[in-house]
Amino acid sequence: MTTTHCLPFGFRFAGVSCGLKPATAAYGGRSLDLALIVSDEPCAAAGVFTQNRFPAAPVLFDRQRLAANPTGIRAVVINAGNANACTGERGLADAARTAALAESELDLPPGSALVMSTGVIGLPLPMEKVEAGVRAAAALVRAAGADGDQADQRLERVRLAAQAIMTTDTRPKLASRLIGSACVLGIAKGAAMIHPNMATMLAVVVTDAAVDAEALQAALRNAVDRSFNAITVDGDTSTNDTVLALANGLAGPVDPAAVEAALVEVCTDLAQQIVRDAEGASKFVAVRVTGAGSEAEARQVAKTIATSVLVKTAVYGGDPNWGRVLAAAGRSGVALIAERASLWFAGDGGPEFAVVAGGAPLPYDEAEAVRIFACRDLLIHLDLGMGAAEATVWTSDLTHDYVSLNAHYRT
Repeated sequence: MTTTHCLPFGFRFAGVSCGLKPATAAYGGRSLDLALIVSDEPCAAAGVFTQNRFPAAPVLFDRQRLAANPTGIRAVVINAGNANACTGERGLADAARTAALAESELDLPPGSALVMSTGVIGLPLPMEKVEAGVRAAAALVRAAGADGDQADQRLERVRLAAQAIMTTDTRPKLASRLIGSACVLGIAKGAAMIHPNMATMLAVVVTDAAVDAEALQAALRNAVDRSFNAITVDGDTSTNDTVLALANGLAGPVDPAAVEAALVEVCTDLAQQIVRDAEGASKFVAVRVTGAGSEAEARQVAKTIATSVLVKTAVYGGDPNWGRVLAAAGRSGVALIAERASLWFAGDGGPEFAVVAGGAPLPYDEAEAVRIFACRDLLIHLDLGMGAAEATVWTSDLTHDYVSLNAHYRT
């Protein structure tokens, strides 16, 4: 995970409190809950959205706006504490009203702002609070220099924006990569309702590289497939999943392959941060499936293992119950030959420890397997012996704390 960050030219960030989330002791008894990202120049823009059949109003709004204006996006408004999902025509009107206010406050062209929301489903947005937040954030953006301020001041504003989009997250999530003279920077939120079917979270990735809108869309979709679509916490896909990418071109042209590689790295970094911050999680788990007939089959097997409640609870309990791994793989829907399977475990980056070969248990040291399962970072490596393709999915364990947090989410 990146701890120092590059900063793309021409982007301004703000995070403010407007009363959408319950007050906390932090920030003077307030909770940051509205973020604003603004570009000094029009951006080529791309988006990937939830496949949930109850898409939130911001998802519907952004899909239409990106289709109409893929090369002229200037701002993104993100609120936490309210998903504006399953809110009907009022929700769509509130999304449009939020975008229009941002455009007005920042003197931007009509049709150049996007919106994102996260939080409780089914409640209308309290627009007086949202409007106050947009005005406050716009004032901060107007007062801040995009590139003239000190780097640490600019980075702090990025961190505050990342803080403002959190719901049950325990920490803000940032990642960046430098590609020549250009930078790719992303922020994300997510801790639960995390499952691969686009993303199940919110993320915005910005760059000062000059990228064609069509190429940016293709690169973003590939990056999402290899990152956010390869994580799972609880198997639930949200109504609000959105990943946006904006490129303002101020750093000039950059090799498209380098931009796509940086997008993959930033999105993977953010995706893994989400899993490490999963609600109630005590362990980070990589499920690697090799020896598959195709990458799609490898991913399908890995996802099935990663979402297995029995596997996830065994990881939580420190029980190296390899039978649960094989059982999950066996119900994945992929045609397998049991006698070809081999299985290894590894902990905290240590060497892989073989427990199964040829579909049967090896005479391994149970105490060593238990030690590995006590590690914070766990690798489950299953080789199917069916081909040369592979895939990795990242997940977490399932703990008592996860149940407690989600049993009382609204209360």
